[in-house]
Amino acid sequence: MAFDVMVPLKKVLDELNSDNTVRAIVLTGAGRGFSSGADHKSAGSVPHVDGLTRPTFALRSMEVLDDVILALRKMHQPVIAAVNGAAIGGGLCLALACDIRVAASGAYFRAAGINNGLTASELGLSFLLPRAIGTSRAFEMMLTGRDVTAEEAERSGLVSRAVPESELLEVCFDMAARIASFSRPGIELTKRTLWSGLDATSLEGHMQAEGLGQLYLRLLTSNFEEAVAARAQRRAPAFTDDK
Repeated sequence: MAFDVMVPLKKVLDELNSDNTVRAIVLTGAGRGFSSGADHKSAGSVPHVDGLTRPTFALRSMEVLDDVILALRKMHQPVIAAVNGAAIGGGLCLALACDIRVAASGAYFRAAGINNGLTASELGLSFLLPRAIGTSRAFEMMLTGRDVTAEEAERSGLVSRAVPESELLEVCFDMAARIASFSRPGIELTKRTLWSGLDATSLEGHMQAEGLGQLYLRLLTSNFEEAVAARAQRRAPAFTDDK
């Protein structure tokens, strides 16, 4: 989570978010791990901090990292985390900010802040983790700082599946290709309502939002008719997202 990595990553995410040729994104780590969290040797350079005192510098530093997590959540496209190794501390947060997580069999996860004499709560972890695996598992994981294997992560729902390392990217690319074959606004609205559902204060209110999204596409596109025709003709549908 060095700034020299996170600042360019945020720039790339912004570019991809505006690139209408990109329908799905796979995020993985270079080398043996997904992300080992904070760099204890060199954190890199924080931009736009000249003349700031230590307290304000610290606030701006956290804001840079927060923006990466929020950018992943706000992407138009679904983001698949291909967790190819360790996802520790901020790296765990990075994986949780993605919409789907797939782990290589040798991957592992750790809420490492508690091991470093700090709080385990960082970069949205105390918000995202309980929603992913439930409160009791999240409390245990964050308060003990123990490693969670890919197998356990799959059982708990932290990842959707664990696969052999040699198959990780192929599985994620196949998943991305399937997502990209569907209606663009259908995928975007589904991602949006899934995330908003985590913040919803009532089932009834959220159901109304879902219903509006469904009506939006049903009335403004011919996608439904195309899907019915494609099934009858035993072919893949070609969604135009238009009427």
